[in-house]
Formats: sequence, structure tokens, C-alpha cells
Amino acid sequence: MPAAGVGINILEIARMERTLARRPSFARRVFTDEERQYCEGTARPAEHYAARFAARGAVLKALGCSSGDGITRRDVSVGHAENGRPVARLAGRAKQIADERGVSEIALSLSFTHDVATAMALLVTDEVRPKPKDDRDPERELLSSFKQARSVIDELERLQGDVASALESAPPTRQQPQEASQDGAAKE
Repeated sequence: MPAAGVGINILEIARMERTLARRPSFARRVFTDEERQYCEGTARPAEHYAARFAARGAVLKALGCSSGDGITRRDVSVGHAENGRPVARLAGRAKQIADERGVSEIALSLSFTHDVATAMALLVTDEVRPKPKDDRDPERELLSSFKQARSVIDELERLQGDVASALESAPPTRQQPQEASQDGAAKE
């Protein structure tokens, strides 16, 4: 079982334009309502239909399968994430195959020029997904906290010594004169 898969597909936009013109029902049979609504809302719908059709092929190649594996035309479609990024959506047999292979994510990239549309799909499994680095070293952290505590203690001892030295070297304080009584004699 592959840990990840990559698929790339390319399609001439003129070929998609010809297909859409000759067979008006093609878009309805092959693409989802969401895909058609998106493509038809653009200046050149054929470019976007071609990119989505190429995406289907790229995803199937990444999965290592073909339409002969029981996958229908609508088992792979292209939607958009909240940030506008294209996302592959799987259904039916394509989803079943992806689940069997442990696919947790499909990274999808669509591009087109005036002449061609391309799609690249990268299937990611948990096995190959980069793990967050855990650079924590508990022993090193403990040693660092002891060093910090020792530094604080050393500073307190230094300050204590400075205060003690200052008190020892300070001139004696003057005593307050005793209060005199009304008759002028000092109180004891």
C-alpha cells in the first residue's frame, strides 16, 4: 500500500470547448451542480471545466486506479475551501479506495494557460504527514529551571550581604534627646 500518491493531468482547453459545444448534456452528466455553477459564472467556462476534468484524472492517477475500477464520473469532483482553495471531493468507489489506502488529505492544485489546463493531486496519509517537532527535552528544561533558581538565590544572597555590610559600616544613629518635664528635669 503506498503511503502517498501523486497524480498529474493535462487537458487542452479547445478540446473541452468542442466537447461542450457538440454535447451540451456533457457538463450536466459529468460535473456536479456546484462545479457547473462555478464554471458558468466565469468569463471562459471551458478553462474551468477543463481544469476540473483534469483534476479528476490527477486524483485517479494518485489513487492508482481508473474508471475501470468501478469509479463513476461523479465520484471525484472539485469544490472550494472557505479560503477559495480548490479541494477534491470523493464519493462512492473513489472514496472507498481512498479510505482503504488511509488517505487523510488530498492536496490539489489547478492551473491553466490560454491553451491547456493542468491539475496536480497529492494524496497524504497519516503515515507520511509531517509530525510537529517536539524539541522539548525535560532533562534540559529541569536543569535550566535549577540554573534560574540558583541565579535568583545567588542574587538574594548578594543583596543580603550588601545590606549587612551597609548596616555594619553605617555611623551610629543619634539618639533622640530625652523629653524635659515642666520643671526642666529630664524624664527617665
